[in-house]
Amino acid sequence: MASPAPTATRDWKNWVSLAARLILGAVVIWAGLSKVGNLAGSVQSTSSYQILSYDLARVVGYALPFAEIALGIVLIVGLFTRVMGALGALLMLAFVIAIISVWARGISIDCGCFGTGGPVDPSKALAQYPWEIARDVALMACGVWLVFAKPFVAVDSWLFRPVEDILAQKDRKKRR
Repeated sequence: MASPAPTATRDWKNWVSLAARLILGAVVIWAGLSKVGNLAGSVQSTSSYQILSYDLARVVGYALPFAEIALGIVLIVGLFTRVMGALGALLMLAFVIAIISVWARGISIDCGCFGTGGPVDPSKALAQYPWEIARDVALMACGVWLVFAKPFVAVDSWLFRPVEDILAQKDRKKRR
């Protein structure tokens, strides 16, 4: 028995999934690559938030660019898409919380999201914080979408296809 043709609803969801995965993946790769060449600047950016102890900020500052690049590559390839989407969403949530924290405490910094951050003029910080939060919330939404969406044009689609076929067959047998 042939599978029913995909509906228009399923088609747009597939394309949204692909776009969400590629956008989130590309942005975190870009963020990681912009920091990996200046790890001392990444540490400076992380410590500028004044949330973590200097030693922990240093570890995060050194590790974050590599973690972002790895996360982005795995997202773009489409491997373990749901898990990577959740990690991407949690990473963006951490960034949103950090930006809200400095904003609420009156600390004026460049976020360091795409390079070296640090102290900036307060008027510049006040102007950029809402845009940075909006950007990260949109990226977080991409990650959340991936948690619940079916992978499309992804390694997951081929790697885990037999498992999905087995589950679909069991579901069809139950309905009979």
